[in-house]
Amino acid sequence: MARDALSQAFSALADPTRRAILARLSKAEATVGELAAPFDMSMPAISNHLKVLENAGLIVREVDAQRRRCRLTPDGLKEAKSFMTEIAAFWEDSFGELDAFLARGDDLVGSDAKQTESNSEKDQDDGSSNESGGGAGTRSHS
Repeated sequence: MARDALSQAFSALADPTRRAILARLSKAEATVGELAAPFDMSMPAISNHLKVLENAGLIVREVDAQRRRCRLTPDGLKEAKSFMTEIAAFWEDSFGELDAFLARGDDLVGSDAKQTESNSEKDQDDGSSNESGGGAGTRSHS
């Protein structure tokens, strides 16, 4: 089943080992052995991670004489970055609207507090007329 480039990139980034490999390659290209050194896993396991990264278009593996070198591809995360930029713009707009709403909410809280005080005073006035003890909501238990 063929997957689009964006899905492959995010799938590749979902694994912490692959993210660590990308972080290492962001500093300089490296051999497969150099990339494998910090991890407690077999070379076939590292090769599988590299294959996922390569299939996602995030790295290139090249054979240089006896060594297999890996490097980041210049545009590997271009589509993912574009997608995340669009999503970030949505969230920034949403947070801006939330901030504005909360700022207005401070004014509303003040008016709600005044309304609550007014209702509380009304309830006290209404309640004082039923304190005679024999009103309609009272029962005597024998």
